[in-house]
Amino acid sequence: MTTVEILFLGVYFSVLCVLAVYGSHRYRMAYLYYRHKFKLPTPRGVLAELPRVTIQLPIFNEMYVVERLVEAVCRIDYPRELLEIQVLDDSTDETCAIARACVERQRQKGHDIVYVHRTNRQGYKAGALENGLLTAKGEFIAVFDADFVPGPDFLHRTVPFFADSQVGMVQVRWGHLNRDFSILTQAQSIFLDGHFIIEHTARNRSGCFFNFNGTAGIWRRVTISDAGGWQHDTLTEDLDLSYRAQVKGWQFIFLPDVISPAEVPVDMNAFKSQQHRWAKGSIQTARKLLPMILKSDLPFIVKREAFFHLTNNMAYLLMVVLSALMPLSMVVRFQHGLYGTLFLDLPFFISATASVCVFYVAAQRERGATGWERIKYLPFLMSLGIGLAINNARAVLEALLGQQSGFTRTPKTGAEGKKVTAIKKSYRGDKTLMPILELSFALYFTGALWFAFEKRIYTSVPFILLFQLGFLYVGVSSLLQGRLRFSESAPAAVVAEEQTRRAA
Repeated sequence: MTTVEILFLGVYFSVLCVLAVYGSHRYRMAYLYYRHKFKLPTPRGVLAELPRVTIQLPIFNEMYVVERLVEAVCRIDYPRELLEIQVLDDSTDETCAIARACVERQRQKGHDIVYVHRTNRQGYKAGALENGLLTAKGEFIAVFDADFVPGPDFLHRTVPFFADSQVGMVQVRWGHLNRDFSILTQAQSIFLDGHFIIEHTARNRSGCFFNFNGTAGIWRRVTISDAGGWQHDTLTEDLDLSYRAQVKGWQFIFLPDVISPAEVPVDMNAFKSQQHRWAKGSIQTARKLLPMILKSDLPFIVKREAFFHLTNNMAYLLMVVLSALMPLSMVVRFQHGLYGTLFLDLPFFISATASVCVFYVAAQRERGATGWERIKYLPFLMSLGIGLAINNARAVLEALLGQQSGFTRTPKTGAEGKKVTAIKKSYRGDKTLMPILELSFALYFTGALWFAFEKRIYTSVPFILLFQLGFLYVGVSSLLQGRLRFSESAPAAVVAEEQTRRAA
């Protein structure tokens, strides 16, 4: 072998090794979950009296879900004299009229609800929440995104935990209104189940840091200010504030048995846009806070978990490198008669891919899924994760290079079950040239698959198929997102209401 080929294989195995480390971390999460599974959170003490609570509803162009959100929040069981609701609307479309009319109807029913409309999106969601705090009356601040439908008992199940003066935030688990809409929404639901059921529970109950997820949680107001308030220098203001608050010594509580249902994106490009924002924001937060965390006096176990948590999306960048190197590695080794060394890949791939199976099977088991239901989506789940690598690697690179970008909202459709409301084209995920690159990788792996069959390198076939199908599905889905029917215009009633308001 030439020096170049030896260096090439050295880089290849180094990438595999790092990915194996990140993959093996899922085993640790599963271990910590089962070790602390029965350490159930309970309120410490009893509140002398119920506190005043402000519920903030940050929205931006959410015409199909804003009424559902406001009506659900107004059904929350809590003394009306102690509950304030803020609709923080940055919208630039018909949502303004719908939200304003909905707020007025609820106000006439006796709810303390206000409509706050900003003429700019400074700070995006973080800016809207920060602006709402200027007039908020509550000692505690709950936040719900537009696609959520909180249950009536949300406050009665979360507020009691603030009897402990050290508790700064309580997060509940996300449910999924449209899990059964498509195979894509099924996969997203499983991804989120793993994050909430396994990761959040494992981190919280083992004494490590975990994060507020931007919605379906409630904060002690003084915690927000003590941690430095909402800041919008990252795309994940929730993750940023969470770590700053916990470094300050505030304790967080996660309640997996309290579920707040929400909608997951039904459109591939909307899903990719959401994933891009989360991946980029986590790396931005890592750059901002990780040096301070690692230099602090926090326990080693907390620092270690913070490192894996905040840098986990770096794996996507390595996954793209691996995708480029894997077929070439197979060719190089075969040409030099090193067929047997292909078995060296197996321990690395097993540590990375088998951990995915163990992690998500555990999550579905704890969710209550049985038998075949726990495993039938696993191959698609792994392929989808690989297919997202290019999209998320781009996000990681942008964060590492300090490239700033605006907060891109995730389009909501009002989807529940297998039904979806027709949505405006402006509410769809943005189209980019990314699908072309993804389909190019799919074609690249098609060539690798042909080579593997021709040379009878059958041990490589399953892994090549995972990569090929992942890039193919994500690329094609992005190009064919228009299969849903989209309406160019708003409903006539909405237009008429908006015209009447403007005339008045």
